[in-house]
Amino acid sequence: GKWKKILADNIGDAINVHLSVKTEEGIWLKYAPFSIYISPHPIDHGLAYRLIAPGYEVYGKMGIYQRDLSNFSQRAIIENTLIPGSCVNCHSFNQTRTDSMSLHVRGAFGGTIISDRNSLKVIDTRTEGSLAACVYPYWHPSGRFVAYSVNKTQQGFHAAKEELIEVLDLASDIVVLDVESNELFSCEQLSTSALETFPVFSPDGQRLYFCQASEQSLPGDYRNVKYNLCAISFDMSTRTFGSAIDTLIRADEEGFSVSFPKPSFDGQYIMYTRLAYGNFGIWHEEADLYLYDLSDGSVKPLVEANSSQAESYHNWSSNSHWFVFGSRRSDGLYTRPYIASFDKGKTGKPFLLPQQDPDTYLTSLFSYNVPEFISAPIPLNVSMAEKMLKSGRRDKVVMLGR
Repeated sequence: GKWKKILADNIGDAINVHLSVKTEEGIWLKYAPFSIYISPHPIDHGLAYRLIAPGYEVYGKMGIYQRDLSNFSQRAIIENTLIPGSCVNCHSFNQTRTDSMSLHVRGAFGGTIISDRNSLKVIDTRTEGSLAACVYPYWHPSGRFVAYSVNKTQQGFHAAKEELIEVLDLASDIVVLDVESNELFSCEQLSTSALETFPVFSPDGQRLYFCQASEQSLPGDYRNVKYNLCAISFDMSTRTFGSAIDTLIRADEEGFSVSFPKPSFDGQYIMYTRLAYGNFGIWHEEADLYLYDLSDGSVKPLVEANSSQAESYHNWSSNSHWFVFGSRRSDGLYTRPYIASFDKGKTGKPFLLPQQDPDTYLTSLFSYNVPEFISAPIPLNVSMAEKMLKSGRRDKVVMLGR
């Protein structure tokens, strides 16, 4: 209570901390004072993330969890022990709202859970002729559509000790799911011989941003796979896309690649991961966060947030004044969640998600995967989801135009 009062009394200002320590010899040491700035911009209720142990071929226990940012409470949303032998991944919300959620379960009882405005269903997103099941979801702000990519991926290992692993996208297209009709639809521009992946809607729902790379001979030419940042218009009333693709960043011409584009919810910026090649930045030490200004097309690195290790997945708070991202800066091996403030294009110093026990990050064998801000607790009915998954019944989706 006293701490909250101090914060409330100093919003937009700073509190100064003075620290003195008495040694075992009875000598007092006074440290240099420091300040803690109290942001006037509130942060969201919590975070959602996957906890997973590092691995290449097999996995053990994993789960999707929600953490209350006002305290240290962490609760499971769903764990793979619910369906033994399964993998849970690709959790996504409509911006930060938890009344709309997409969640994938892989394995013998796999399916895509769609929790939408107090309804719950499990769908099978595989269709005849599609590359694979849908991945990398992103909700349309209306709550009616979810954009996905369908990817044929392959994992490979580097011989050089400086690099560990590479995830290759052999083929990929983009589709959109109508959650009301269970229909998938796309267009020619999003289903080409090139690689299209990581679709995200603009906050007003009128554009779809995505990454696109030219076709390469894989796995041999994996270093030549460089994704541009692209956009195409979208009309939700007719479920149609524009006739032309707009290339915002021609990364291939400049010798780098774009991954994980995420528009700020105020419509001003797109934050993305820049890496040397490919799209799986989590394994690239050189991966850094960059900012694309939608008003003038300018680009700048987020120097305050970047490090010598990989910065990868990221997303914005509901008011676009905070962002969370995964970084391996602590040891180069484990991805951990960092939070930074953002105001008028300026980034504050990132801080590691606080834990009640400071040794948590030293003793935990889990990485934090796909951190997302959430505005409220996630209301998933786990017992109902378990019954639906184990029943084997799936709502089939239909791919229009094929």
